[in-house]
Amino acid sequence: MTKAEIVQALYTRVGGFSKKESADIVDLVFEMMKETLGRGEKIKISGFGNFVLRDKRQRPGRNPQTGDPIKISERRVLTFKASQILKQALNAKEKSGTPAPNARGGADGAASTGGSLGSGGGLDARMPVANPVAAAASEAPKE
Repeated sequence: MTKAEIVQALYTRVGGFSKKESADIVDLVFEMMKETLGRGEKIKISGFGNFVLRDKRQRPGRNPQTGDPIKISERRVLTFKASQILKQALNAKEKSGTPAPNARGGADGAASTGGSLGSGGGLDARMPVANPVAAAASEAPKE
């Protein structure tokens, strides 16, 4: 799902906003998320998951082409851990006969949710997920 698709979904589903206002709202949400993560704070979205910025220390590694030892520089990485509600929604679709795509986009349902977060069962922020916004939205009560 692209940012433009999110804007379009906001425009059509919520109503009452122009496309420009919908785009401004989406931009504001993403800007607030960037600012929050930039301050080193977590983003917790109930029923969806947590975005956490982690500091990785410098460590030894190897150049995969030459095999020569190299230093992997320290850096910050963004991780995402899905909430139980989101995990259940994603797994419910898999059990209902619609196969969930795996990490490579296939349909064998063999996707690993371990990611780089170890045994926590979270999703790696780099791993594609089959439209979690729609899954979470379909679970939300309509008012």
